[in-house]
Amino acid sequence: MIEELNNKNFKSFTSGGLKLVEFYARWCGFCQKQKPILEELTNIIVGTVDIDENPNIAAEYKISGYPTFILFKNGKEAARFSGLHSKYDLINRTMDFIS
Repeated sequence: MIEELNNKNFKSFTSGGLKLVEFYARWCGFCQKQKPILEELTNIIVGTVDIDENPNIAAEYKISGYPTFILFKNGKEAARFSGLHSKYDLINRTMDFIS
């Protein structure tokens, strides 16, 4: 399940455990291609942030390209990567931080 994040729920979503957050724009072609791949990640908790509706969150994390992914572990940024990624690449990048 993908949770749409905003100013009200972003901090509580990322505060505990391991969470993958995609910063995206609806007008971004790569972001549109990424969405069905994210929907396949049923074993990873995924949140998305629409940067047009939540520019302050994007600014706080200095997001400049789309899609950009930040992997949060217990509320702290553990990894960051940009661009279109396969399901297996996203799983592998996440597995590196499971302890």
